[in-house]
Amino acid sequence: MIVFRDVHKGFGEKRVLEGFSLEIPHGETTVVVGYTGSGKSVALKLIVGLLEPDFGAVEVDDVVVHELDRPGLTALRARIGFVFQFAALFDSMTVAENLALGLRRQGLGAAAITERTQEALSLVGLAGSEERFPAELSGGMRKRVGIARAIALRPRYILYDEPTTGLDPDTAAVIDQLMIRTRETYGVTSVVVTHDMRSAFAVGDRVAMLYRGAVREVGSVAQIRGSHDPVVRQFIEGRPEAAEEAERAAGAVL
Repeated sequence: MIVFRDVHKGFGEKRVLEGFSLEIPHGETTVVVGYTGSGKSVALKLIVGLLEPDFGAVEVDDVVVHELDRPGLTALRARIGFVFQFAALFDSMTVAENLALGLRRQGLGAAAITERTQEALSLVGLAGSEERFPAELSGGMRKRVGIARAIALRPRYILYDEPTTGLDPDTAAVIDQLMIRTRETYGVTSVVVTHDMRSAFAVGDRVAMLYRGAVREVGSVAQIRGSHDPVVRQFIEGRPEAAEEAERAAGAVL
C-alpha cells in the first residue's frame, strides 16, 4: 500500500501540496485528478523519492520513502514502474534497447531480457517493433512502449503521469485498455494522475480530486460521478471558470 500522510510540498513561495493525505489500496487503480499545476505529478515523484516532502511522509509498504538510504531507494524503485507523460524514451536507442535498460539493472541475463521484452511488447500490441527507433513511432505508440518498459520490470506498482495527454480519443481509449489489461494480467497496484475525466472513469477503481493542495473528495467512480460537491461537479463537467463561484455558493472554507 502507498500512503500519503499530511504531505506538504512547496517550491519557493509556491505551495503545491498542503495537507495531502491519501491511501492507495493494494491491487486497485487509484486515479488522482485535478487542474494543471495542482500537484498531481509532484505526488508521483514523492512516491519514488525524486522529491522529498517539506512536512509529512509518503510510505510504500510501511516504509517512509524520504528516510531511505541510497540502496534502500534503489530497491524501492525496482518495485515501481513509472510511465512518463511523454514516454521519456532514448531516441538513440531502439525500442528493445529502451526496454532492456532497466532489466540490466535488475541483473537479468540476455535470454531473460529478450523474453521479458517480447512479452511486454506483445501485451501492448507492438510485437515485432524491437528494432524500431522512437522517431519512427507515433505518439500513441511511444506511450505504449513506455507502458511496455514499465511492465517488463514486473513491478508491484505502476505510476502513470498523464498517460492520455496529447492523444486523439481513439488512441487514448487504447491506452486506457492497456492500463486495465496490465492490472488484470499482473495484479499491479496503479496510480494514475490525469485531468482527463473520461480516462479516469474508464480505468479507475477509486478517484481522488486534488484541489488547493489537498484531497477535496475521494470515492468510487460511481461516488465521484454522483458527487454534490460544487467544486468536484464543475471539474467533472469541464467548467473551470465556475470553481471559485461554486465554492462561495457552497460556503466552502479552504
